Parts: sequence; structure tokens; C-alpha cells
Amino acid sequence: MSVFKNDRLNRVLNYLPVDRIPVWIMRQAGRTDPVYNQLRKNDGRALEELFADPEIAIKISLLPKRLGVDAIIMFQDILTPLTPAGAGFRFAPGPILEKPVRTFSQVKALRTVDPEIHLQTVAQILKGLNVELKGELPVLGFAGSPMSLAFFLIAGNSPNRKIEEVLAFVEEQPAITEALLEFLTEMTVDYINFQMASGAHAVQLFESFAEVIPLEIYKKFVQPTHEKIFSSLSPNAHSILFTKESPHMDLMLQSGASVLSVGNCIDLAQAKIRAPKMIFQGNVDNKILADGTKEEITQAVRKCFEQSGRKNHILNLNHGLLERTPYENVQHFVDVAKELGRVE
Repeated sequence: MSVFKNDRLNRVLNYLPVDRIPVWIMRQAGRTDPVYNQLRKNDGRALEELFADPEIAIKISLLPKRLGVDAIIMFQDILTPLTPAGAGFRFAPGPILEKPVRTFSQVKALRTVDPEIHLQTVAQILKGLNVELKGELPVLGFAGSPMSLAFFLIAGNSPNRKIEEVLAFVEEQPAITEALLEFLTEMTVDYINFQMASGAHAVQLFESFAEVIPLEIYKKFVQPTHEKIFSSLSPNAHSILFTKESPHMDLMLQSGASVLSVGNCIDLAQAKIRAPKMIFQGNVDNKILADGTKEEITQAVRKCFEQSGRKNHILNLNHGLLERTPYENVQHFVDVAKELGRVE
């Protein structure tokens, strides 16, 4: 087991006691941070260029250290491995793919990604973060789920504006969807294992559209990819499954992930009764941080700890920070998490 000066997250991942519950935040390095926004303004490059520049990506990844979080997650995008596959997105400002993937021939034209060759930038970022941190905090990697990546590839831009269209394609073209998911699943297994070998102490898989996927589609197309991915990782790998606001606890538990990051729709107390040995992450509503008062944030954190019993728990949000979130609310969330998360 790796040794860290702040080892709270690592201890929870290994079922060891902690003095307080660890906290980190999805999208903690990003657009709610005025320092990040000024850096972006001064730099002037498109997002895909920042993701491909290890020096600036490391600098951005480390910005949340000043919040007092208990882990650093690399600054990157779930779409990163698609570029060497031949489906590179540009950001203007949102992601855009010139030719959405809708045919068998397009799926067959996708190129096999060898992370050792094509994703060395990610390895440089992870290794560089560990050098900069000098064992102070654990480093987290992440990947988009096959279905989340498929949603982007089918939509050609942010799927949020085309959910019904994408779901219709999945239902009407199951063979193309299966072929695409098979390619993306193999790519994701290689990518996550590569991140772990490059210095990530845990890796989170993002099922970013789980809440809009009908159950039958989820069972048929999504669940098999989760089970394949987590069964293909190193036995000692720490893996987190994030399923955005999905209520399907039975499927999450069958995935094989060592940690479940659950949405606000899940009552942690009930979840822990159902799976007492599972480590849960979450699940404060990100809208409370964006629009709530400091007292409302405090109450949301307190409720989350009361539900989890401060055991086998990593505090986080139900999804990423919203762009409109005041930075002082982010800091308050971390401060309150550290105050109320003490384990007696």
C-alpha cells in the first residue's frame, strides 16, 4: 500500500480506520475557480491543447490543493483517448466532432489505441503530479464509460441536447451500437490499466448519462461494459464507478467496482444496510453548492454524514461542480466536510 502524508482516502479504500472522512470534488479543477479562469484567459489556447500539455495540465490539477481536498484528480477529459482512435473532438467551447459516428464503416475505421504509444501525455501528467506532490496526496485518474463515449460519438457534440436522438439510434441500430461499445470497452480497459501503471492510485469510471438511460437499455448495453472493465483490472486496483443519479443499486453492486459513487437519489443509510461492506462515495447535491446558502451546504454535508455513519465513505457531490458555483461555497463545503467528518 502506498504511503501518503495525507492518507485518509487511501485508508478508506483499504478499509482502514480514519480520523475523519476524506473529501474531494468532481470538477474540483475547473471553471468555478477564478485562478483557473484567469489562467485560461492568459493562456488563450483551446481546451484540447491544454489537455495535451502536461506542464499546464499538472498546474491546473494542483490548484484545488489550496482548498484542502484529500485527493488530486488529473486535469483531463473523458474524450482524450478518442483522438488517437481517429475521432478527435475540438472544443469551441463545447466538444465538437466533425463526423458523428453512425455507421458500421465508421466504427470499423476507428483505430486501436495503444496507450504506451498514443497516450504518453496522460502518463506524463500522472507521473508529474506524483513528483510535485511528493507523497502528500493520492492521485486519481479517470475514464469515460463506453456508453458515455458512445453518446458523444453518436451525437457529435454534447449529448445533453440530443438525448432522445441518441437513445433512438441505440434502439434502432443495436448491432452498430454493440460494435461501437465493444471497441470502446477494450480501449477503456487498456486506458485504465495504463493510468494505474502510470501512477494513478485509484481510477473513476464516469457513466455520465446514467439517469437518462432506460433500464432495459442499461441492462443490455451498459451493464456488460461495466462488468467487463472492472473484471479486467489488476486485482489490487482501486476502482470507482460513478453512475449519475442512477437508482439501480443492484446493477451497481454487480459491476465489480470497489467503490460506488452514488447520486442524490440514493439514501446512503439504506445503501449501507443493503451493502454493508461496500465503500460509497457522494452524494451532496451539486445544486446546493451552486445556489444554496452556507447553512444549507452545512446541513447537506451533515445529512450525508448521518446517512453514511462516517464509515466506508468518501465525501463528494452527486455530480461535478456547476459552472455557476461561487468559489467561496466550494471552500465552505470542504471546510465543513473536514469539521463534521471527524470520526469519534
